[in-house]
Amino acid sequence: MSRRIVLVTGGAGFIGSNIVARLCEDPALDVVVCDRLRDAASGKWRNIAKHPIADFVAPEQLFDWLARRGSEVELVVHMGAVSSTTETDADKIVQSNFVLSRDLWDWCVEHGKRLIYASSAATYGDGALGFDGKDDLASLKALRPLNAYGWSKALFDIHAAREAARGRAPTQWVGLKFFNVYGPNEDHKGGMKSVVAQIWPRIAAGEGVKLFKSHNPAFEDGGQLRDFVYVRDVVDVVAWLAKSPSVNGVFNLGSGQARSFRDLAVATFEAVGRQPDITYIDMPEVLRGKYQYYTQADMSRLRAAGYNAPMTALEDGVADYVAGYLNTDDPYR
Repeated sequence: MSRRIVLVTGGAGFIGSNIVARLCEDPALDVVVCDRLRDAASGKWRNIAKHPIADFVAPEQLFDWLARRGSEVELVVHMGAVSSTTETDADKIVQSNFVLSRDLWDWCVEHGKRLIYASSAATYGDGALGFDGKDDLASLKALRPLNAYGWSKALFDIHAAREAARGRAPTQWVGLKFFNVYGPNEDHKGGMKSVVAQIWPRIAAGEGVKLFKSHNPAFEDGGQLRDFVYVRDVVDVVAWLAKSPSVNGVFNLGSGQARSFRDLAVATFEAVGRQPDITYIDMPEVLRGKYQYYTQADMSRLRAAGYNAPMTALEDGVADYVAGYLNTDDPYR
């Protein structure tokens, strides 16, 4: 009897490990993780320690592994990427986020496999063209990301749309433009953790927190707006797509509601019954010209494709994250 394998690249990372946790709930699936764990002290290995993965593959061995086991793979969930928006090595970014993604796309096309991959809201740049989620080639090419990370993700979205238009696509292909995701298993990300995770230690210690001042007169301090989406909702969408092989294209994945960083901080204080204690500090110069002051996912295309589950409200998601993970002795999912 042949195995049913789902391969998750970046499967020990933040979003990837949450997807692995959900997939491992199905005893009929063998979930294979491709990732790097690096220093054990970082705790990244703990992201997958509770789950019965079937195999673990180093990224440089991925295509050798696929040559041996690829016939058993029914779906590739490609979350692996250099995800830091402040990474300065553009060669590293493009090799990881575009070249590897392109090679996986080609492998899926050649072998008739399905592919779900991570794109990003960073593709929208300053948001001047909106966040409508259109995935026609002209709309994708019109976007102007603010950093090399966003450009690398936009480049692959364009490649995917172009190849699909030429009739060279996997049997299912879906790109997900993640907005500001927060939730368990992000501790290893250091400075790239969600704001909830970054401010939690100070709140837990009874201290106040600091947020960036606004350097845009249209937004008050702490009033910068983001679409914050709980990772549980992201996993729900991926699980739905895994069971919906006829859905194809690039889709926004956020809550559909822009909220302020102050709202996020207040919700974190309230999760432990504390009054908000927030002060504002200058944003570093290196970020000011590359900063998104507003993002909000237009979720209409994903809804039209058939996904109808409600998204978690900010206060409910933060409360669950704090009570179920951050404020416990075992914060890993």
